[in-house]
Amino acid sequence: MSYVFGIDGGGTKTICLLMDDNHLVLGRGEAGPSNYQTLGIETAKQSIQLAIERAVLSAKIETNSNLNIEAIGLGLAGVGRPKDREIVQFVVQNLQLTNTLPVTRSFLPRNIVICSDCAIALAGGTGHPVGIAIISGTGSIVFGQNRQGKTKRVGGWGYILGDEGSGYNIALQGLQAALKFYDGREDFTVLAEKFQKHLGLNNLEELVEVVYGRGWGVKEIAVLAPIVDRAAAEGDRVADCIINNAVAELTYSTKIAIAALFNQTEEFEIVIVGGVWGGEANCRGRFEAAISAIAPKAKVISPRYEPAFGAGLLALNALNN
Repeated sequence: MSYVFGIDGGGTKTICLLMDDNHLVLGRGEAGPSNYQTLGIETAKQSIQLAIERAVLSAKIETNSNLNIEAIGLGLAGVGRPKDREIVQFVVQNLQLTNTLPVTRSFLPRNIVICSDCAIALAGGTGHPVGIAIISGTGSIVFGQNRQGKTKRVGGWGYILGDEGSGYNIALQGLQAALKFYDGREDFTVLAEKFQKHLGLNNLEELVEVVYGRGWGVKEIAVLAPIVDRAAAEGDRVADCIINNAVAELTYSTKIAIAALFNQTEEFEIVIVGGVWGGEANCRGRFEAAISAIAPKAKVISPRYEPAFGAGLLALNALNN
């Protein structure tokens, strides 16, 4: 029996799964964020190590089991360049499992898989590393891989340079539309009333103090995306246009990834990840209708497993190869 760690490290938390080669999850641990580019290498290392320790402890392994971890897969936010992977590999090789844990580790360099968080979202979402993952939450990105191992990434440039079709982008356009209506520059939209009520404002002019005075960032604005989604579901024309534009952006990015990786006769899955897809305005249905005309053999699915599971699968693939 072979054992691996699968790790999903993001800007909010780090999740580690202890898995065997039958894909059985034996333990799960959670710790703080591990984006080394924003937090530093030492903090990222501590979060990864703590998540590992908690996963092992939750597995309730007998002290004399001599269980050995042979591979590790890590999907980390902010890891997109060879230099990033070199830094993370150094961190992994210097992880020290405490003597109190009933496991040992023996990671050969080829059994350390380091990739982006969207790569493990694909592997976990589909249950294998082939297909396309469309992540639309606070931010957005499209990532795919074909059967030959070729990959394609579209978008993911962050809230300033990109993230079209993301929760942040939807919310920002909604706020802008509400203010344009308030000015008389835009047609009527219920978004003005909805934002004002939701935020407890006397009038929309107080948005200036809320956003700028309170130092609102991406996450605080992105939280307002469901308001735009709900208004679209209720028939607001302006909100509906914003949702349609978001779906169109995600569809176009997916079209580019499909063209780079798959041909018209291939069957593959497109996994949709993130909060935008679960709204009341039926983003998923709109997306499926648009994709069916582009790739009739593609099947749109919800994630089968969490990203950390995908990281474990990639580690097992490395071990088997």
